[in-house]
Amino acid sequence: MLLVIDVGNTNIVIGVFDGDLLVKDWRIRTIRDTTADEFNILAKALFADKGIKLSDIENVVISSVVPPAVPILNTFCEKYLCRKPLWVNPASVRDLMPILYNNPAEVGADRIVNAIAAYTRYNKSLIIIDFGTATTFDAISDKGEYLGGAIVPGIMISSEALFQRASRLPRVEMFMPPANVIGKDTIDSIKSGVMHGNAALVDGMVARMRKEMDSNPTVIATGGLAVLIADLSEAIQVVDSSLTLEGLRIISKALSTETKQPAIK
Repeated sequence: MLLVIDVGNTNIVIGVFDGDLLVKDWRIRTIRDTTADEFNILAKALFADKGIKLSDIENVVISSVVPPAVPILNTFCEKYLCRKPLWVNPASVRDLMPILYNNPAEVGADRIVNAIAAYTRYNKSLIIIDFGTATTFDAISDKGEYLGGAIVPGIMISSEALFQRASRLPRVEMFMPPANVIGKDTIDSIKSGVMHGNAALVDGMVARMRKEMDSNPTVIATGGLAVLIADLSEAIQVVDSSLTLEGLRIISKALSTETKQPAIK
């Protein structure tokens, strides 16, 4: 079995594949001051729900944008799985996708993983929007080149800033959009601004990126809030919630020269 882990600033997404089949996936809070031993206890508890044992894991591939997580997960893999994990970064996947950034090392691992997964699935030019701590836009050419993108504050952190800085505005949960764009009370006005506003941001950014791309890209959304915004956006064509996990599987398969990563003895 293959264990894939994507460490984001807000959440860690974990998945276990049996061949090409995603057996189970989990989303947990990113905790920067945990230990390898604590992560082991958590992983064993999650795996037990599906009858998976740590000894079932043959390969591990990880992407991370949180540097403190690297030694923690390295130790967990080596101590409890007896495997050295494959870490995804622009250098490790340069043969899978050309990165046309001025400095390829600056591109977040998760963005490269999404790009490789999406291009493998759709084999055409793409705009990928990932709704995470930040909302990222990534452009992929018809040739499978990572062209670049844009980064804006994520929906939740921008909303949190609003609630913290505007003392008279109540904290609002963003689970359902209001019925109308023109809100009739403060709650609906905030919901409209955040949700319809972000949908309009997406549509505007996609329109501007299309003008700079010599193609007709398909627009894919992923991330925790993708479904919510996709319902309000005119530009988003596909929601693919498993894109990152699938990308890690594809990278592992492409880069592994053996059925199993070398065991640590």
